[in-house]
Amino acid sequence: MEKGKVSGGFIPPSLPNTLSLVAGSGEGSNPLNAFDSALLNAGVGNLNLVRISSIVPPKVDILPLPKIPMGSLVPTAYGYCTSDVKGETIAAAVSVALPRDEELCGLIMEYEGVCSKREAENIVVEMAKEGFEVRGWEIDRIISISAEHTVERVGCAFAGAILWYR
Repeated sequence: MEKGKVSGGFIPPSLPNTLSLVAGSGEGSNPLNAFDSALLNAGVGNLNLVRISSIVPPKVDILPLPKIPMGSLVPTAYGYCTSDVKGETIAAAVSVALPRDEELCGLIMEYEGVCSKREAENIVVEMAKEGFEVRGWEIDRIISISAEHTVERVGCAFAGAILWYR
């Protein structure tokens, strides 16, 4: 078999080379509609998010969310929290830690819970630091995003790291 090909002649796409952080919150009459509302608020409600583990390919560019065709399968690391407790504050956050050595991968950490967005963001930043520490790598920078929501009926807070191709 030719190098870089799999059976049937299919050539997998290259590694994603862009990363965008998004966050949003929303309400619904049930948890799924609240989640959908949060995705729409974050700008990714018409995409098929494919949940991934938390590795960033080397040398990605951090960009605002590009225009991605509706219905696309989009690799995404995300956290979300739904609640039906009126008045409860929920949050979700993601952080992305990028290595000093550009040949190494980066890490995405996700968190969700009954807390403020500041608390959620502090937690994911500390998680990213620990992930690099256990690998023995140096961090170049950490970026993060979060969403917070105070529940009225059924609420959802969502934060995600979207990987895409340029």
